[in-house]
Amino acid sequence: MFIRAYLRASTEEQDASRAREALQQFAAERGLSIAAWYVENESGASLQRPELFRLLQDCQDGDVLLVEQVDRLSRLNDADWEILKREIGARGVRVVALDLPTSWQGVATTDETTGRILAAVNSMLLDMLAAIARKDYTDRRRRQAEGIKKAKEGGLYRGRREDAERNGAIVEMMRRGMKWSEIQKATGCSRSTLSRLKDRLATAA
Repeated sequence: MFIRAYLRASTEEQDASRAREALQQFAAERGLSIAAWYVENESGASLQRPELFRLLQDCQDGDVLLVEQVDRLSRLNDADWEILKREIGARGVRVVALDLPTSWQGVATTDETTGRILAAVNSMLLDMLAAIARKDYTDRRRRQAEGIKKAKEGGLYRGRREDAERNGAIVEMMRRGMKWSEIQKATGCSRSTLSRLKDRLATAA
């Protein structure tokens, strides 16, 4: 059994590695070590998360996917959550989240009957927490849209200022043919930013 830790933040300004210490402490308290770390800045409401799916591809049956909170794993809609769950289940991966204490047995050896009972309970609770995370996401997006609309009506909204220097460097990397994974590692940008700049580069060509 390997423990693979997944760290995610939604935007480039947030620190995706913030929860590393908490996950390390969780593992250390149980005499375990984390075999690999997978870190990315992508929205939990999207399935376009290369590091998460790289983690799943690296997994073998019985491995543990360790996250700080269920919402780090999913803010997906129902259909996409089912897709992710099927992928997790097909690979025999056990999800352990620090905010879901019943999942902690996923890193302990249990008899078959206990294991099956815990798996059923955790599946139900994961569904519930994923649904709560999705509601929180949609509620925040709605409030944000309402706030922007109000600010626009009052002539106060200017939008987020673009980091022109960084984006210029990214475009130059693209022109040199660098891989997206290399650009992300060098700049810490998200794939959505890369996609946007790729479109801009294609338009300018």
